[in-house]
Amino acid sequence: MQLKMTEQDDIVNLIIEEERMDAHNSGDLKEQMLQLFDEGKCNLIIDLSAVRFIDSSGLGALVSGFKNASAREGNLKLCCLQPQVRSMFELTRLHRVFEIYVNLDEALNSF
Repeated sequence: MQLKMTEQDDIVNLIIEEERMDAHNSGDLKEQMLQLFDEGKCNLIIDLSAVRFIDSSGLGALVSGFKNASAREGNLKLCCLQPQVRSMFELTRLHRVFEIYVNLDEALNSF
């Protein structure tokens, strides 16, 4: 999975640089998040601006990250969702679980 990572204070921004988040690549995201948690980096923002399609595997990877962050008293927040991706979160009611922000600045300011 193509990822770009930036850090600001104790917040890691993971920018997904893929059009699809599915069974093919969501395991990579899960591994990356686990590695960050193991390093003590428990406040993550996932930037989904490039993602145009997400399936249950992609959603599962994000839920797994959310649970791991919460277990370590951290946060996993989402930003920059495309309309098609946003509708998947609404369809599965995951928009009630995740904090979802319009842009990165909003997400950063929420910490």
